[in-house]
Amino acid sequence: MAIVQGKALTIGEKDLESIIEVALEEARARGASQAEAGVSQDTGLSVGVRLGQVETLEHQRDRSMGVTVYFDRRKGSASTADFSAQAVRETVAKACSIARFTAEDACAGLADKDLMVHSPPDLDLAHPWPLTAERAIEIAKDCEAAALGFDPRINNSEGATLGTHSGLHVYGNTHGFVGGYPTTSHTLSCVVLAGSGENMQRDYWYTSARDWRDLTAGDEVGRESARRTLHRLGPRKIGTCRAPVLFASELARGLIGHFIAAIRGTAQYRQSSFLLDAAGSRVFPTGFSIAERPHLPKGSASAPFDGEGVATHDRELIADGVLTGYLLSSYSARKLGLKTTGNAGGAHNLVVAPTTTGGLERMLARLGTGLYVTELMGQGVNTVTGDYSRGAVGFWVKNGEIQYPVAEITIAGNLASMLKGIVAAGDDIDVRAGVRVGSLLLEEMTIAGE
Repeated sequence: MAIVQGKALTIGEKDLESIIEVALEEARARGASQAEAGVSQDTGLSVGVRLGQVETLEHQRDRSMGVTVYFDRRKGSASTADFSAQAVRETVAKACSIARFTAEDACAGLADKDLMVHSPPDLDLAHPWPLTAERAIEIAKDCEAAALGFDPRINNSEGATLGTHSGLHVYGNTHGFVGGYPTTSHTLSCVVLAGSGENMQRDYWYTSARDWRDLTAGDEVGRESARRTLHRLGPRKIGTCRAPVLFASELARGLIGHFIAAIRGTAQYRQSSFLLDAAGSRVFPTGFSIAERPHLPKGSASAPFDGEGVATHDRELIADGVLTGYLLSSYSARKLGLKTTGNAGGAHNLVVAPTTTGGLERMLARLGTGLYVTELMGQGVNTVTGDYSRGAVGFWVKNGEIQYPVAEITIAGNLASMLKGIVAAGDDIDVRAGVRVGSLLLEEMTIAGE
């Protein structure tokens, strides 16, 4: 039985497995050639404070079941939040009814039976936080107070937010596979402001972990958000130019994320990717590598199996700059005439190997004279054409030293050339998300300013 907020969940893993068995049994009885079902239950507590006052306090308890049935190559899906046996059977009946009206799809169906995971590893993903609402409020208030008290120039706040969530998901299909595992996630963030009028600036910081004991102390999160805000005071405008650009580690994972979007199977078979048919070709510089590591203990994107029950495994996605393959589910793999890579539901812990040591200081030295970007704005990214244009905030660097903050600029380029133009990957790796990467230095981008 899973534990959340110090109390037992009303439904445990065995209960969820029983619900799936009812759904699959009903699907078989109605003549489905294949079927799959996923059941999940999530609980959480979220607290938001601003200027020492509680603004939000939310308790969550969500649950859902989704079922998909196949009649040969006809597919139907339905979902419900009612876990009673009658509701489950009615949901399966709806899915079966839908399937009879859909067109045949030669690629539809479950993942191959021999790809199902047999002995899923325990990845240490569940660490429930026995946290009361009162204690959560206290932590958030202390975090914000540390930021507000850091310097007299910190004069306002957008608040501090604490969230703790626990989930339990179980998946099963008519291959005989049924499996599930609990997860937790905890986060604490703070956003503060400094200055006044046109010189008002804001910035933030946060901590996030599977295990609440691995979170950065709240007062340090607050102080870091204050430090970052103060560093942005008095920004200057710069003239339009072309120059090297260094992406801070927390932004670099977004750049890798655009690459990931382009190599997903759906983007490939729909021919909507700037890296169309790029497998086997060089898309990053020589010496650059990205590995997928789905079994990292406590990893934010770790998973013993994917959304179809397929076993996950380590792979080298980029080897010496060359793309070794795509991220595929069983459906997208069939569309491309390939084999699933165990990525139904997404990538699992991408790790970008650093190409240099010495942290951010070393990366600034490698940058020399150029732009260090610490915040990006807007959605000007087209993963079909690779066109990239986003508003940016950061610092102008000269001879490896930060000179002054800059704002009201736009950085632009094309993702294909941007990825190939990566000069260095730092070892200042941000481990708070599913892409683990340090700061990334790009050879040159267009910087639009005055």
